[in-house]
Amino acid sequence: MNILMIGAGRMAEAIISGLIEQKDKNITITVTNHTDEAKRLQLAAKYEINEAQDWRTVVGEADVIISAAPPSSHERLFQDLSPLISGQLVITVAAGIDTTFMEANLPKGTPVCWIMPNTAAQLQASISTFVCGHYVTSEQRQTIEMILAAIGDYEELTEEQVHDLTAVTGSAPAFLYLFCEALEEAAVRYGVTPDQARKLVTKMVVGSAKMLEAGTPASVLREQVTTPGGSTAAGLKVLAEADFSDLIGAAVKATNEHARGRKN
Repeated sequence: MNILMIGAGRMAEAIISGLIEQKDKNITITVTNHTDEAKRLQLAAKYEINEAQDWRTVVGEADVIISAAPPSSHERLFQDLSPLISGQLVITVAAGIDTTFMEANLPKGTPVCWIMPNTAAQLQASISTFVCGHYVTSEQRQTIEMILAAIGDYEELTEEQVHDLTAVTGSAPAFLYLFCEALEEAAVRYGVTPDQARKLVTKMVVGSAKMLEAGTPASVLREQVTTPGGSTAAGLKVLAEADFSDLIGAAVKATNEHARGRKN
């Protein structure tokens, strides 16, 4: 299988790295990027894959085309791609570039897939949402799931759900990191070093995530930590008075609304 990667950024590298780890797969990867030659050459050398400055020169050899280009570049990208493809699977990992947009801007009958990973893909720990277009075959679906498995776990949703959950699975890690930053700053104010604060907060988050991963609902875990009238309850009261839940909901809404407009 020949996979063409258009783009050489962090997400492109995460997918390449994950695919290379699947040593039992007979895969040839070519990375292309005309704006950052140093990064393209670095990826090619690091992962021992092929590289090309211009994807147009190698697209005819590809079975699968993965676009990790910025969302705003996809309309022009698809215009340039359309006369050069015939039945290849086209995948994008760009926010807002859904299968409806892909099918409208690529030749009729082109099999397409929209994948929304998050930055944990760099550790093969992403939770990715995805949706397939109308023309994806069962064999191509297996290819899509192979690519998704290379960067973590995944869940197939409707196109509308992928739009609506972009913030929850894709952008929410930034919300969590902001929360961690605030906790670290609070810890430092009580006399620990920044390194100590980072360790304390990181281990707290990792442990809490493991509790969630074990299957207990977040609401139950919260109740287990919270003694009525206790110190944790006092802290939660402050968050409730500041409309913490409503604030998160507003952040999710703003993220999704912005993502929907990214193709323009």
